[in-house]
Amino acid sequence: MRSGLSYTPKNAPLVDELERLADRHEVLLADSGEPMAWRRWGQGAPVVLLHGGHGNWLHWARNMETLAKRYTVWMPDLPGYGDSSAPADRTLESMVALVRESLDRLVGPDTPVGLAGFSFGGQVAAGLAAERAAVSCLALLGPAGHGGERRPKGELCNWKPAFERGDWLEFDDAMRHNLMMHMLHDPCSLDATALAIHTQACLQTRFHSKRISRSAELRHLLDRYAGPLLLAWGEHNVTACPHVAASLLMQRHGHSKSVVIPRSGHWVQYEAANEVNSLLLDWFDTYLPPLEEI
Repeated sequence: MRSGLSYTPKNAPLVDELERLADRHEVLLADSGEPMAWRRWGQGAPVVLLHGGHGNWLHWARNMETLAKRYTVWMPDLPGYGDSSAPADRTLESMVALVRESLDRLVGPDTPVGLAGFSFGGQVAAGLAAERAAVSCLALLGPAGHGGERRPKGELCNWKPAFERGDWLEFDDAMRHNLMMHMLHDPCSLDATALAIHTQACLQTRFHSKRISRSAELRHLLDRYAGPLLLAWGEHNVTACPHVAASLLMQRHGHSKSVVIPRSGHWVQYEAANEVNSLLLDWFDTYLPPLEEI
């Protein structure tokens, strides 16, 4: 987290409760010897959830409890985010390799997993699925790297000057503005929990994914993955035109499904948590072997 000034996040009991209940694991990375942090919930076959850029494991705050009723849910802070150390090499290939290394050490390299990724995490998930044979199914929510049209609502605010001045009212306003411009659709979705998660994640981000996210690399990664593929977007996602992106990504992938979830924006698993939870449970139930068969 940025140092030098004291910022006290707004009260968000759900964040505190999730942090308290999560089983935390750290894996020392081969490239640096520094830790990569993971949280684990539940019991059952393993499901891995990868967060987006300027994010952390709490991008899945409204999903992990539901999924953990049937699965062991593993959620990392990707290298350069949250509580994980920054990678020495700032490339997608390095990110994928580090996630694979740490995951394999936690669950075993031959253990099948269900895999889901949000935004930039979708790109990382696709890279992991392309490299790791034991991925039973893949779900990408608002994935980055599609290379197609975007539809931004407006400009994002630079919150750093307000932070450096210690102007916390302006800082919070910038965070709220950016959440509504980029992450959420309905103003009612912008609650204290969303603000706390987004603020904490932004302050801890050291890996900047914009260049990678704006590439068209996702299609090439999916060409190397032959398993079941689920694509999902919020109806008002600003990072893609969902139907156009789906057409681009599914045209060479036969075993795939695309869903657009109404009345939601980019952070679809937060804003439409019930719909996404049902979607992911159905997806993993269909394709992920029960624990006793693994």
